[in-house]
Amino acid sequence: MEKPKKSSARRANNRPIVIPQRTVRRFYGHGLPNVDLSRLAGRLIVVEGADGSGRSTQISMLMRWLEGAGHATVQVGLKRSTLVSEELDRAKRGNILSRTTLSLFYATDFADQLENSILPALKAGFIVLADRYIYTLMARDIVRGIDAKWLKNVYGIALVPDAVFYLKVSPEILVQRNFAKDFALEYWESGMDLGLSRDMFDSFIKYQGFIAQEFERLQKTYEFSIIDGDRSLDEINTDLQQKIEHVLARK
Repeated sequence: MEKPKKSSARRANNRPIVIPQRTVRRFYGHGLPNVDLSRLAGRLIVVEGADGSGRSTQISMLMRWLEGAGHATVQVGLKRSTLVSEELDRAKRGNILSRTTLSLFYATDFADQLENSILPALKAGFIVLADRYIYTLMARDIVRGIDAKWLKNVYGIALVPDAVFYLKVSPEILVQRNFAKDFALEYWESGMDLGLSRDMFDSFIKYQGFIAQEFERLQKTYEFSIIDGDRSLDEINTDLQQKIEHVLARK
């Protein structure tokens, strides 16, 4: 009887992982004070993408792959700051936040995690997997009319990642995935505060289309990799593993 073939993702898991090499660190702008960048021995890898893009699933698969190969790995993401995450959740439930207040809430959440989670983990030599980073925050804010130059200054504190991968999925597929998972669409992820449409489905597709356009513009500035997110989970994960191996080998 013929043995079943192993998936491409499982074959990829058997590949040896190279040891991360030190890279030259820098901030996008003014950075945080009293940070010795030369002591950040770990790697910062970012996976971006809208809700329903498969982003969190890919990060979970990458965590298992890296940890299975012996790499100390930690995960960070939006709204995980112990300083403001609960307050941000409560504020968003009211659907009455102004665009500036919403922007500053997320900027505070990011700054707290950068200082208290990301930088300490990198200093300890961990691989940090970020479930979204400043690019999502900037894209959302720009679509809502926040000044791009102001945002660039606000997020000048951000450390430049070793790699950024944006999972690009069409808005039509995103709306199907989100509704299939939760049987509803989220108010803010649908851009309902922008008055694009009274119909949440229509608003979601328009808003996510604007976000995708903004990511394409940001990609020209920040030079991250765009990944075809319409493929199978295994195909995407194998692609990400291969790209991350190159990142780890880079001197």
